[in-house]
Parts: sequence; structure tokens; C-alpha cells
Amino acid sequence: MSEAAPSFSRYRWCICGLLFFATTINYMDRQVLGLLAPTLQKDIGWSETQYAHIIVAFQAAYAIGLLVFGRWIDAIGTRKGYAVAVVFWSVAAAAHALVRSVFGFGVARFALGLGEAGNFPAAVKAVAEWFPRRERALANGIFNSGCNFGAVLAPLVVPWLTLRWGWQMPFIVLGALGFLWLIFWLIFYGLPENNRRVSPVELDHILSDRDAGGAQQKAPWLSLLKYRQTWSFIIGKFMTDPVWWFFLIWLPDYFKKTRNLDVKHSWPHLVTIYVIITVFSIGGGWITGHLIKKGWTVTRARKTGMLGFALCVLPILMVTRVGDWTAVVLIGLAGAAHQAWSANLFTTVSDMFPKREVASVVGIGGMAGSLGGMLFPPAAGALIDRCTANGNVTTGYMILFCICAVVYLAAFVLHHLCAPRFEMIDLHAKETTATPGAC
Repeated sequence: MSEAAPSFSRYRWCICGLLFFATTINYMDRQVLGLLAPTLQKDIGWSETQYAHIIVAFQAAYAIGLLVFGRWIDAIGTRKGYAVAVVFWSVAAAAHALVRSVFGFGVARFALGLGEAGNFPAAVKAVAEWFPRRERALANGIFNSGCNFGAVLAPLVVPWLTLRWGWQMPFIVLGALGFLWLIFWLIFYGLPENNRRVSPVELDHILSDRDAGGAQQKAPWLSLLKYRQTWSFIIGKFMTDPVWWFFLIWLPDYFKKTRNLDVKHSWPHLVTIYVIITVFSIGGGWITGHLIKKGWTVTRARKTGMLGFALCVLPILMVTRVGDWTAVVLIGLAGAAHQAWSANLFTTVSDMFPKREVASVVGIGGMAGSLGGMLFPPAAGALIDRCTANGNVTTGYMILFCICAVVYLAAFVLHHLCAPRFEMIDLHAKETTATPGAC
């Protein structure tokens, strides 16, 4: 006899917690290389340009993986798709401990990128399955803050493991964490309609704005590219994702080369940055949902929030001209604004597309973000190498931070032109209010 559903539950937030911890592990795995870069640079002997090529290997695989996983997760379901992704990236993370060359790290990063690409399509789809529209930005903000939490934990855990057991141990330990998470995922995840832990009241709340025509057949993959709403997400990711990759990859190097703070001395600054990002980025997901509950339209609430977040990045223009801890605050503010922007950008996909297509669109846009991330590191590495050779590395970082400062406003304008309103579209209608065609 099956267990009866509880009379009252908030089980959807347990699911959000699982997504948060998966994203935390995901970002800890990818953060390890950035934290160990100075150590590995001495042991392996790579240049900044070779380091950038290793990063590009990850980004190339991540782009491919997003495209594949996005469509595949829509086809086989969130539970199975997420599980496969976690197994793949956990094995790849642990495999870093076995390599001893630049090429070897490139191969390991490529494998890690393929697996980690499954995280965001699966997580955003899970949020669309478990939360009504007015709560999705908050839920996306919470799980997305796992990026920041992972970036906080990594500078605390990785140096300690490295000093005690060598640089191989962080890769092994963090790879094992993925398998631990997988046990809980397989036990607790399922669609809300089929989960006995969900009360009838909570189920009604989750399904209160179920997609119209949700049982219709999936649209052909290429047909998604005909819609300007798809392009709004593609452009937003392509322009702003490279900024986050820049923060994630080069901050330890920035503090070392411009402020003489190596990883042993810069970790309080890095941890503080990601604490600021974690705390304030969740608020970015909450505020747009709060405005919707207050009676604002979805479009007005999301766009007001995204414009505000874009403006919050601008002060990073001054980061190379201020003291260490003021720089920490400015970088933290910009990082929090990025994550709040990102949470709402993800949410716009489920605002405009049926749940059955969410992972596919997220995968397409995520691939574009990774392509932007592939183009940016080689240019950044070459600029830093050139400025370092000229004895003025600070100028190189000043240029890069200026680019980061203005790109969000440009992305907001283009995103708005492609998607003036966030309204659900019918992909199978002969005539639709969502005009097909690139913006």
C-alpha cells in the first residue's frame, strides 16, 4: 500500500535544494583549475596563452554538450538526463589527477565540459516542472547561487587539500562528491504529479499556471531558431556569459599580478567576493517574483529587474583604481548583478516557451554563451601577456573590466528588441502573436 500524500508540503523547495547542491559541486569542479593555476604553471610550465587554450578546450566541449544535453534532456526527462550528466562530469573531474601535461589537461577539461553542460538545461527544466511562473526566478536564483557557493567553498577547500595531500587530491575529492549527490537525486526526484511527498495543495500550486497545450508534440529542434524569443536568449547568453567566465578564471591571477596577493593571501578576498555574490544574487531572483505578486506583469517585472542589474555592473569601471577591499566590493557587486541577471534570463525561457522545450532552448542559448566564452579567454590572455611584457599588466585588466562594465546594457537593449514581451508562445499555431524570425 503506497504512502498517502501529506496534507501540506513545500517539497518543491527540497528539489530546489538538490539543484543548488548539484550546481555547487559543478562549480567547485571547474574552479579547481583556476585556483591551482599558479602551482600547475610551475609544475607543468604553461604560458598564459597555453592556459587560455586549456580553458577554450573546456568551453568548446561545454558548447557542444549544452546543445546535445539540452535536446536530450527534453527527450528522456530531467531525472535520467541529470543523472547521466553528473556521472560524466564527476569521472572527468577525478581524471584530472592522472594527467601531467598541457595536452592532458586540455583533454581532461574537454571531458569535464561535456559532462558539466548538462547541469543548467536540467536544472532550469526542473524548476519549470516544479514551480509556477511567479516563483521560478527565485528558484532559479537559489540554485544558480550554487555557482557562488561553490566559488566560496573552493578557495577554502582546495588550498587545504593541496597543501596536505598534493594538487591531485582536490580533483579526486570533488569528483567523488558528484556520486554522493547522485544517490539523493535518484531517491528524491520525480515529477510532482507522481511524487507521494507532494500534498494536493502544493500540487495545485505548482500546476496553477500549467502550459497551455502542454500535451502537444515537441516542435522540431531547428524550428526553435525561427523565433526571435529564442534569439533573445541566445544574444543575452553570448554577450554576458564571458564576463562570468572571466571572473571565475582570472580573479586569482588578477590579485596576484596587480596586487601581489598569491592564492595563499588572496583567498579572503576571493571568498568575500563570492559571499557578496551569493547573498545579493538570490535577492535578484526574489525581487522580480515579488513584483509579480504585487500585480506587475511578468514583462514589466523581469525587464525592470534586468535593467537594474545591468546598471549595477557599471561601477566595476573603477576597480583598478581603488584599494584591495574596495575592489572586492565592486567585483562582488558586479558578480551579484551578473547572477541576478542570469537567473532572470533563464526564467524568461520558461516565461515564453512550453516546459517540453525549455531544456532545448536553454541548451541552444547556453551553447552561444560558451562560444562567447571561447572567444574571450584567448583575447584576454593575449592582452594580459602583451601588457605584462610591456610592464603594465594593470592596463590590460583595466581594459577587460571596462568591457565587462558596459556589455550588460548592450545585451539588455538587444534582448528587448528580440523579446519586447515575455508571453507564452504556441509553437504549433499557424499564426502566433510571437512573430517568427530572428530579431
